[in-house]
Formats: sequence, C-alpha cells, structure tokens
Amino acid sequence: MKNVTLVLSDGTEFHGQSFGYDAPVAGEVVFNTAMMGYPESLTDPSYAGQLMTLTFPLVGNYGVPPFTFEANGLPTFMESDRIYASAIIVSDYCEQYSHWNAVESLGDWLKREHVPGITGIDTRQLTKVLREHGVMMGKIIFDDEPNNIPEANYEGINFVDQVSCKEIIKYNEGAGKKVVLVDCGVKANIIRSLINRGIEVIRVPWNYDYTGMEYDGLFLANGPGDPDTCQDAVDIIRKQMSMNRKPICGICMGNQLLGKAAGANIYKLKYGHRSHNQPVRMVGTEKCYITSQNHGYAVDGKTLGADWEELFVNMNDGSNEGIRHKVNPWFTSQFHPEACSGPVDTMFMFDKFIETLK
Repeated sequence: MKNVTLVLSDGTEFHGQSFGYDAPVAGEVVFNTAMMGYPESLTDPSYAGQLMTLTFPLVGNYGVPPFTFEANGLPTFMESDRIYASAIIVSDYCEQYSHWNAVESLGDWLKREHVPGITGIDTRQLTKVLREHGVMMGKIIFDDEPNNIPEANYEGINFVDQVSCKEIIKYNEGAGKKVVLVDCGVKANIIRSLINRGIEVIRVPWNYDYTGMEYDGLFLANGPGDPDTCQDAVDIIRKQMSMNRKPICGICMGNQLLGKAAGANIYKLKYGHRSHNQPVRMVGTEKCYITSQNHGYAVDGKTLGADWEELFVNMNDGSNEGIRHKVNPWFTSQFHPEACSGPVDTMFMFDKFIETLK
C-alpha cells in the first residue's frame, strides 16, 4: 500500500495508506455514519464530487456483490451503473471478505473503477473536525508524488447535469398508470419501488420539459449538489403546477426542487445528513420514523408559500424533511423511503403516491 495524505482546505492533515486506485483526487469531504451499505452508497449518484468518509471502523469485510443487471436495465445489487463517489475514506480496511453474495473485494472494485480508497485514517477525529468546521474541500495526495496535486470545486457546480440521463428511458411499458420520473441522479431502488407497484416509469433528463407528455403523475428524484444550480427543473415544475393538479412526489433533491417551486429558500447544512438513523417526525402527529438520508442542503420551511406546509421535520436539528400542498396531491420527503441501504420504515411514501394517481 502506498502512503497517502488527506489534506483538508483548512490545512489539517491525516495520514494513511491507499487500498484503491492509486491516483490523487480532490472533492468535498463528507461523513456517513451508517454501519453498512458501502456498495449502495458508493453507487449513489448523490455522492458525485465527494470524498466519502465512513465512520464505522471496519469496512470491506463482506466484499462486493456482482455488478449484474436485470432485464429492465436496472442493476441487481447496486444503485446505479458505476461508482459515483470520488473516493472512500475508512479507518480499517478488511482485505479478507466473507459473504454469500460477494464476488470481489472492495479494493479490487475500486481499482477496477479507478476510484481511490484510503485506510488507516483516524475517522473519528476527521468526523469531529468536519462537525465543528462543517464539510470542506479536501485532497488525497500520494506521498511519493508531492507535486501531483489535484484541484476541485463543489460549490456552484451543476452535478445533477453530470449524472442525469441524457435521453428518455422507459420501464415497465404497457403497465398501469404512467409516471414521469425526473432524473436528477436517481437511485435504482426508486425506480424498482415504482415498477414493483405496477407503474410504467418514463425517466427523463433533469431539464426536460415533460409538460406536454401524457402521464398520470410526476416523480422528482434525488441527486447531488446544490439545487440552486437546477433552476431549469424548478421552472418546469412551476409550469406543470400551473397547468393541472396531477400528483407530484419528490425524494431528497426532489424535495428541494419542489420547495423552490413553492417559493421556499434553500440553505446548506453545516455537515449534512448521511446515515441510516435519522429520526423524522410527521408534522401534526407523534409518529417518528428512522430514516436513511444523504443530503447536504435543506429547505427553509419558514419560507414556504401560504398554500404549503411542512410534512416532516428532523428530530435532531429541526430541519425540514418534507413538504406538502394544503389542497393538491403534491408532497415530498427529504429522506430516502426506498432505503438501499437503510431502514424501510417509510416505504409507505410510495404507496401514498400510487393512491393519488387517478
């Protein structure tokens, strides 16, 4: 293993070893407190442009499942067609893996997809730094190549445009109701969750004007980066809402885009929510759900228009976790009800959406 140094934008350094692809990289350093699910997280397009730190100390012990695809084109065990995180940072990488469905090690997978991975990092201290300072840019530099220093930016970059599909893709054609899914970096299990409920899914690029299409409902998917870079998507959502009352459901980035269309402001969280254990309360009830989350921005619920209200709030910091229109069938969640990985406590969000389709 080659010696590497993680250098944060404030000058803080962490020293470790490379176990993935040997190449320097730069990106926004974030942390995820989940205890498992690295195959799903690494292939989640919402991690585009980020160096993902896993706080759970032992990583790699159950290897990596096969990268196979179903007849409908969706990956069987992953959440997209490749790794989207720029790098993975762990405390203790386990070279020997054991799992009934594993076909290769995490290190071999990273090397095959040209993604750096570093181990031997004090991830507890790194997480404390990020919690106190907030997420920041960082660089992974190989000690034997001190002059090969990468540069990267995160703020203001439209990562959604980088990860969204470029043409219309249809799933489950000829099934029941038709749903247009706006692909901002959609996870595969969102599509699975819809087609498993007998829905025909029409997946369109993030800035595609779908308002003239024939469909029964609109689904706004998750995605990476700052929603303020996706004004085209917001304008199309507003156009759609002005035309009819067709049901709208959104997840993660979808919550933020519908929030912007509703007149709300978006702000960046200090270090975001990336975990499997975020407690979320449904507003107006005492129902609390444990949720899977991956986002760095949030809707300012206080800036919602008069016709809108918060649907869920985060029990840890009070931030918005979903909105709904007071009259029309338009609602969202900031968390991921489809999980993969994580708890499935809120899968009912898909059922609620299906119920609104006429």
